[in-house]
Amino acid sequence: MRSEIKDINMDKVYRDIRTVLEKARGNAYRAVNFAMVTAYWQIGKVIVEEEQEGVKRAEYGKSLIKCLAQKLTQEYGKGFTERNLWYIRDFYMKFRKVNALRSELTWTHYRMLLRIEKEETRQFYMAESVNSNWSTRELERQINSLLYERIALSKDKEKVKELSEQGQILRKPEDIIKNPYVLEFLGLKENTKLHESDLEQLLIDKLQAFLLELGKGFSLVARQKRISVGGDHYYIDLVFYNYILKCFVLIDLKIGKLTHQDIGQIDFYTRYYEKEERQDSDNPTVGLILCSDKNESMVKYTLLNDNKRVFASKYKLCLPTEEELKKEILRERMQIEEEKTR
Repeated sequence: MRSEIKDINMDKVYRDIRTVLEKARGNAYRAVNFAMVTAYWQIGKVIVEEEQEGVKRAEYGKSLIKCLAQKLTQEYGKGFTERNLWYIRDFYMKFRKVNALRSELTWTHYRMLLRIEKEETRQFYMAESVNSNWSTRELERQINSLLYERIALSKDKEKVKELSEQGQILRKPEDIIKNPYVLEFLGLKENTKLHESDLEQLLIDKLQAFLLELGKGFSLVARQKRISVGGDHYYIDLVFYNYILKCFVLIDLKIGKLTHQDIGQIDFYTRYYEKEERQDSDNPTVGLILCSDKNESMVKYTLLNDNKRVFASKYKLCLPTEEELKKEILRERMQIEEEKTR
């Protein structure tokens, strides 16, 4: 017995020590990484200030970078090629305030952020990378899928300013809804013919990427969740819980054009969850239809006035261009405004 107790105690002590060491390693890595990021910023500052002293700045800058690359590479290795020195110079130019740098981000994060020309867009991705603990791969995917544009183009100027400074803040159900959702990670072409069950299986197979697309705070609760009413059985495609908004999010997948039956179905699901599944500590349930085509008029006239927590969004299987995205959101805005005037 004493031997077993000793073994158990030893295991606990070992785990505690291992936790301390792993935390220390992580802190050391972040400290070293940020020291290098700060060093690159300072190097960029030296280069820019030296360029400004040159008479013919463009030519002087090129020759300066070339000369520095040769000397630094010879002494410090491949990290100081001409190309990398231009990145370092651009890094300083786009992040003039050193106190604006975030220690949570690596140099690779900053290299990706440098590709973004608009300052407010760059600030958004910087804030979201920190807030959501994005890896560089996740950051790249969100930039390529135009996350900022998909969120910002549907908000007013004041909210866009807040978005660029703080990232995406979840306060109400509308904040978790995107339009469109981009499912390019499934590797399908836009005209691919699918059954809803096929789409569901593909999303489950790529769950990590799908959770990233859904946004902050989502965890999967169930797929094909069975609910029974009066002896009849119904199946909700996907059930998630958002731990930030503290609510269930029910997702119904639809192939093709949205119909009033589809909207009535998700409305029924959310009302059922409100009465049978939601706990007192939960906020009201949110319903979302993901469809390949939708009609704002259909959404407006099908939903009852007292249910403001059911949404319909399009999904796209390929990455849209910024211009395509603007046209699509503008078209939906015009539809909504026309309905308001009626």
